[in-house]
Amino acid sequence: MQASNESAGYDVGAIMGGLYGDGIIACKGAFSAGWVAQLKEDIETLFAEARARPNGALERGPCRYYVEVHPERLRGFVELATHPWVVAVCRAVLGPDYKIVEVGFDIPFPGAMHQPWHRDFPSPPETLVGRRLNSLAFNLTTVDVTEEIGPFEIAPGTQWDDLAGGDLMFPDKSRYPRYESRAQRKLPQVGDISARSALTIHRGTANRSQQSRPVLVLGVDAPDGRNADKHDLQVTQAYWDALPAEVRDHLRCRIVPALENIEQAHAIEGLKMGLTV
Repeated sequence: MQASNESAGYDVGAIMGGLYGDGIIACKGAFSAGWVAQLKEDIETLFAEARARPNGALERGPCRYYVEVHPERLRGFVELATHPWVVAVCRAVLGPDYKIVEVGFDIPFPGAMHQPWHRDFPSPPETLVGRRLNSLAFNLTTVDVTEEIGPFEIAPGTQWDDLAGGDLMFPDKSRYPRYESRAQRKLPQVGDISARSALTIHRGTANRSQQSRPVLVLGVDAPDGRNADKHDLQVTQAYWDALPAEVRDHLRCRIVPALENIEQAHAIEGLKMGLTV
């Protein structure tokens, strides 16, 4: 089935224009407050479990953690994977054979510091040379975001920047004025979801509130994307059998007799320090 110019009411041209232009787009009010409250409960349970085992939660800076999770531990996973906007964005940018390769969450707690400007992985040749995006990251907040709670900050259009000659993920500080001149802080509310190229230069900002900011992460690749190598999606046979075909067709995972602890491979050493300004 080929993507059309209109998919479930979402314009493919607008989707591609946003992701190839600014590098980030959003859908307001995609999910109900009740659905998000359930998601937040699941994340809090899974975070407590992850912190209780060695290497269960990766540090992404002071008071900031990332945890990769099993899809079946999230009660709303099917609704997320089949949401018409999520499907329309994936099909428009990544093609009809896109694959979900990552499910996790990021939590900046009170005391989290500014992260250095970065992208989540080096630009692949498909993007740097071929000028094509072959992966996307969806983010879904579980709280109303304010300036004090450490909002996500992004420098639009920088997914195309060539960082050759230095660190391929962490630009030299001499480049910071370019990012700061473009910077946009995002203040999504409960129910909103965004999609972005993880190559667009971004950072988490300092959480000066007394509240954590859990955000769900869904990583999706085109057929030639390679981000699955960093992750270990697993589902049990019973869960796999119960999934609708429209989810199974787009889920790259191992089918296991029983869920195993995930050994996370996507540590980002450059994020562990944090910045004071």
